[in-house]
This record gives sequence, structure tokens and C-alpha cells, in this order.
Amino acid sequence: MTASTGRPGLEGAAMKRRTVLFLGAALAAASTGRAQAHPGHPAPLSAVPVAAEPPYGTGWRPLAPIAGGPRQEHGVAAVGAKVYVIGGIITDPAGDFATTGRVEVYDARRDTWSNAAPLPVAMNHPNVATVGAKVYVLGGLSGGASWQALRDSFVYDPRADRWTRLPSMPAGIARGSAAMGVHGPRIYLAGGMRTLVPSPGGLQDTVDTVSSYDVVTGRWEALPSLPQARDHVGGAVVGTTLYVLGGRDRGQVNVRDTVYALDLRSLRWFVRASMPTARGGIATAAVGTKIYTFGGEGKHDGSGPHAVFAETEVYDTVHDRWRRLAPMPVPRHGTAAVAVGGTIHIPGGGVAGGGSPVDANDAYRPDQQGTCGPPAGDRGVGCALQPTV
Repeated sequence: MTASTGRPGLEGAAMKRRTVLFLGAALAAASTGRAQAHPGHPAPLSAVPVAAEPPYGTGWRPLAPIAGGPRQEHGVAAVGAKVYVIGGIITDPAGDFATTGRVEVYDARRDTWSNAAPLPVAMNHPNVATVGAKVYVLGGLSGGASWQALRDSFVYDPRADRWTRLPSMPAGIARGSAAMGVHGPRIYLAGGMRTLVPSPGGLQDTVDTVSSYDVVTGRWEALPSLPQARDHVGGAVVGTTLYVLGGRDRGQVNVRDTVYALDLRSLRWFVRASMPTARGGIATAAVGTKIYTFGGEGKHDGSGPHAVFAETEVYDTVHDRWRRLAPMPVPRHGTAAVAVGGTIHIPGGGVAGGGSPVDANDAYRPDQQGTCGPPAGDRGVGCALQPTV
């Protein structure tokens, strides 16, 4: 790996963050008539209303921005104290969106970025997971006028900084944007999409496919399908249960608040308490027995067709309850989250519906969180204005 940047001063990082957020807004505004990251969402016609100084606090902290520039629809993984940002879409010199194989590494101890060996095949919406000390990419999407599912699979060894090709995913199960989870040597993929045509009204081919990959034997297994198809969906394994949270079905307008739980012993699906806020394009990470959900897109409540969610909500898997937490300082969709120790890292994403990548890089500490919002009856949403655990 080669170092690309050192730790900036907090003021300098904040200045760069503000500059990039407004740059992302300008790029999104200027992209009318070009292909968008997601169909059905034309480019905004005015700048995205991003706060000049995002309100950090209540568990949130700004980190060094992504050194290589804005990124969206990427995957993330953590090995030790390092966070890997893999693939996704970037803005090319012409101002269009391009799929990339770039891999950048954030060192959570030093607040610095470095470059790693690129993914051998450029992908957006990659299916990424960590098992042991290695990072796996099991398919994703790529293409020009139509993003199609890729069967290409790879494993990355951080010590050697090398990607090794794995046997391709079996025919018929390739997809990107799946819910991901890991239990023992197995990686679980639930839902996803086979096709995404990045133009207004373009096809989004959502699937209900569920499968697992054993990193020891190299064998794939077909598992019971999701109760309903989902893509741009959250996923995590807690204990012996795979949780599939929110997401959407064939388009941003079709966001969902469902929580499905697959018992990995009996292979039976169960329905759990619904999310307080239906949304797709969310980022999720598990810490202990709780699953944290961040941001998303598809807010069609009259606040604007390109609105992006700031919501942070946590699901307690033990008590089957939700809580609303302090919102994201920089609302985003098309990002991903991963926990390093007790801190959740959320690099990149889009700040407007469709394609609007930014280099924002934030950390969230659940043990410093503040929750908000009144109780919501049987939906299990609590409220506390002091830090909670």
C-alpha cells in the first residue's frame, strides 16, 4: 500500500468537507441529461441544501475526508483498525459518473488514508464482507448504459496487498446491492438486483434470492428466499440470525420498513418489528446485539423528490425494539457502514437522490448517542435525551 495523505487539522478537514459537499451539489445540479446513479431520480436543478457547518455532536465526529475524492455506491470492510472503501462510482473529468475498482484504506488509529491494490474488475454496488483477516467481494454491478450483475468474485489479503480471483458465483444468482452478513466461515447474501439501468424510469431488477458462500470449502448454497424481494437493503448477522432491514423493491419510490430475520439453524424466516422510517439505500452496522441504520433515499412525503434521509435508528435484536437516534450531520444514501471496535465508520455516499458523491467521512459512537422522538406505540420507538448504551 502507498500512503496518500496524513492527518489534517480539524479546521482544515472541516473546510475541505464543506468544499466537497457543495462541489457534490454542483456536480449533481450540472448533470441534467446525463445518466444518473439511479433511475427515476433526475438530477436536482439547484444546489443540494447542505449545512455549511454540519452539526456534529451526540455521538458523531468528522474524520479525514476520503483522500481520493468523492465516492458512492461502494462497499466497505474492516480488518483490524483499517477500513477499506471498495469500488463504487466516482465523478470523471467530464463530470459524468464512472464505475471504479479503486480501493482506499482509512487508518482509524492515525486518521489517515492510503491506497491499496485496486479491485481487478471495476464494480459498483459490490457485495463485500470480511471473514477472519481477509476481505471478500462476491459480485456486484457494472456497465455503461445498463449496469448488469457480475459473477466475478475475489478475496483480498491485506498483508500481501493482493487480490486473488475466486471461482465465479454460480449462474443465476449473480447480483449487486445485497444484504450481507457473516457467521463462522459463511458469508450470507440476501436479495439484491441483477440489472440497474441508470436513466430516468430505467429497469431495476430486484430479487428475493438468498445464498451463502463457505470461504473454507468454496461451496455455494441456495437458501430459502426472502419473503419479499429487496435491494439497497441493510444486513447484519447477530448471534445465529441474519437480519434484512428496509430497502426497496424495483425503484426508489418503493421503499420498505420491513425487518426479516433468518434463523441460520432452522433456515426459517420471521418478521420482526418494523423500522420507524421506511427507506432504501441505507447503511447498517452491528455493535453487540444492536443494529444501527443510517441515512437512505426515497423520501416521498412532500419534502422533495430528491430528498435524502438523515435518520439514524437502532434495532435492539434482543427486545425487538427500535429507537430513533441523533441524525446524520451529513445526510447520505448509497454509502456503507462498518464497526471498528465500538465506533461505526461511514465513508462517502450521495447527498442528493441519484448520483451526488461526496468525500465525507464520519464516525458514530453508540456509547455517546442521544436519542430523540416520542414513543411510537407498538413500533417500539423509545426516546432518551441523555447518552445511552
